[in-house]
Amino acid sequence: MTGTSQELFDFIAAALAKFVASEGEDFHLLEGRQRELGFTFSFPVKQSSIASGTLIKWTKGFSIDETVGADVVAELSSALDRQGLDMKVTALVNDTIGTLAGGRYDDNDVVAAVILGTGTNAAYVERANAIPKWHGLLPKSGDMVINMEWGNFRSSHLPLTEFDQALDAESLNPGEQIYEKLISGMYLGEIVRRVLLKMTEEASLFGDDIPPKLKIPFILRTPHMSMMHHDTSPDLRTVGAKLKDVLGIQGTSLKTRRLVVDVCDIVAKRGARLAAAGIHGVLKKLGRDIPGSDKHRTVIAMDGGLYEHYTIFSETLENTLREMLGEEVSSSVVIKLANDGSGIGAALLAAAHSQYLEAEV
Repeated sequence: MTGTSQELFDFIAAALAKFVASEGEDFHLLEGRQRELGFTFSFPVKQSSIASGTLIKWTKGFSIDETVGADVVAELSSALDRQGLDMKVTALVNDTIGTLAGGRYDDNDVVAAVILGTGTNAAYVERANAIPKWHGLLPKSGDMVINMEWGNFRSSHLPLTEFDQALDAESLNPGEQIYEKLISGMYLGEIVRRVLLKMTEEASLFGDDIPPKLKIPFILRTPHMSMMHHDTSPDLRTVGAKLKDVLGIQGTSLKTRRLVVDVCDIVAKRGARLAAAGIHGVLKKLGRDIPGSDKHRTVIAMDGGLYEHYTIFSETLENTLREMLGEEVSSSVVIKLANDGSGIGAALLAAAHSQYLEAEV
């Protein structure tokens, strides 16, 4: 994540080589054909064609300066050559766009895709004539897919606490991805850690001494937070075990454990409610937030481990969206989990742009 560009792309190419080597006997390419690849790349890219794009900036803790401004398909293609793999990238696909493509292939009522995992992003289908920055011929369908890169949204209306401001200031990308830092899986556990540290410093939450591990950034990951938050045992045994195993804090009282769960609850529910507000904004832009006679189904394809595995987060998101849309509209809005939607969508888009399509017609 912080090495050289060549190390990163060689790592990806080596994983692909391993995968190809594991293919069964029943898979044989036709003579003289290359393997074709959909390259899911979940970072902001200036995309110049279906199979090329330059990296605008890294997010989610990646920081390899020399890759910024480079064509990531060319970088991967060089790495594939170094591995001796005869493979061609036929589609460069943002993971959110992949989720939208896979979702739409499966269900024609899908109008948007949202990723809520380590990072967050959204994509939707817009009328091309509603895009001010569009130049050139309009696509035949009249529609255009928009990759929002909404993780980078910031506004004076976003309520930032001292914990959010400190996390941002000390991050690898200060001033950027502010919305992502409030709602995504990479950051929720870290916000909880910062709140617990402040409570320890100011109110001796875990006794008079500050546990050394509590001072380590990102030591408390969102899966740890989720396990504590979902603890239903009478003595909050899981909370006690996680505090001990992850933060080295022993012998916590039930009262202290309850306070820890309360912090998890506040941070997770705030993130989920803000994420629901983002989805509501997309539906509003599409005119799908208005009650009326048109009862057309509106489907949002959702991917990402945070939404899939953090039940309280996903339930809060759905309840908040219902609250914002009202009962009538929300009865026709469906959030559909598209497990690995981005990978499937990238494969579909790669197949749709295969160099061999003409040969098979």
